[in-house]
Amino acid sequence: MVGKDELERGHILVVDDELGLRTAYVRILTAAGFEVDSCESAEGVLERLRRGERYLVIVTDLIMTGMDGVDLLPAIRQFDTDVPVIILTGRPSLRSSIAAVEHRSFRYLIKPVTPQVLSETVRAAAAMYRLATLKRRALEVCENAGWRTEAGSLEELFDNALEELFMVYQPIVPTGGGTFGFEALVRTTQPAFRSPDALFAAAERLGRVQELGRAIRLRVSDQIVNAPCDSLLFVNLHASDLTDPELYSAESAMSRFASRIVLEVTERKSLDGVTEMPKRLNELRKLGYRIAVDDLGAGYAGLSCFSVLEPEIVKLDMSLIRDIDTQPRKRALVESMIRVCQRDLGMQVVCEGVETLGEREVLLELEPALLQGYLFARPQRGFCEPSALVLHSEQRLIAATDIDSAASA
Repeated sequence: MVGKDELERGHILVVDDELGLRTAYVRILTAAGFEVDSCESAEGVLERLRRGERYLVIVTDLIMTGMDGVDLLPAIRQFDTDVPVIILTGRPSLRSSIAAVEHRSFRYLIKPVTPQVLSETVRAAAAMYRLATLKRRALEVCENAGWRTEAGSLEELFDNALEELFMVYQPIVPTGGGTFGFEALVRTTQPAFRSPDALFAAAERLGRVQELGRAIRLRVSDQIVNAPCDSLLFVNLHASDLTDPELYSAESAMSRFASRIVLEVTERKSLDGVTEMPKRLNELRKLGYRIAVDDLGAGYAGLSCFSVLEPEIVKLDMSLIRDIDTQPRKRALVESMIRVCQRDLGMQVVCEGVETLGEREVLLELEPALLQGYLFARPQRGFCEPSALVLHSEQRLIAATDIDSAASA
């Protein structure tokens, strides 16, 4: 990782086997205020990285003698998963552009590149790397202060968390009553990872997200036999899970129950690093899985994620549902989203985070297909039935305070 002083200075590596171009790029970036190193080959880059040298940004030519820029990208990622790589080429191709996306290059620039464009692109890339580094530091200081304790290293704590992993389930209910399905939510008794977000942050840092995803799916597969036979199970997927071959195997434990599984993909995470998404989704649907978009309305992916996934089910984020009974603007927005999803696109809608009787009453008027939240039940280890107090229309006059007390009991 780049140190504090290097973050402030801004160290850039320029790679090009043409001396004239390499010299020109170094001159441009030096004039822009960066400290710049250079080398003439991809092999030279890897040698520097092996020696422990790190950079804010790597600017590399695509076509070079020996290893080219396409092969250099994945090699760099073995040493630094975050460093922005800017590709320069006078001969763009489909192969190189796909590789650039797959291995997360920051920009793919077509020559000739003006000094202004090069400087601005490098400056933006450097800022992104600084931010990524600072976020990692903040994670260590704040959320995960307990990762390094007397119990051992992060890796040891994560191993313990996997051994102590368990699932809890929260019911998803139709507006007319009953139980449609359950969302499976991961938990662990390891104190360092009381928050699922902290658990996944550790998995990402260790490069063990797929291992965590497999452990979750195995536990769901073992427990689905205890769920009501006509109910579905909603299982969350991390973006990295979508590149795990085990997910697509007909022999995997969960694939045996695919017709009862809804795979939730959140809008909060980017899918940019997942290639061949239509093909992957088609394979999952052939196995029998259904796809849901989670946190709709809270993600930065906008319509790109939604249009690629073409989900059968969408889950409106709880931030849209919170206090909907006292905020007319939210009510109008949610009403429009339900109408478009259900009527125009033929998708089922789940409204998440329903906590009060007032919120439920408004949603009943807007007629989404399904509801989920503490008002009905908190996540539990077993497959609990939702509270009878809030399922039937004759109970609508019960005071919201009574309902909240019942839900939190």
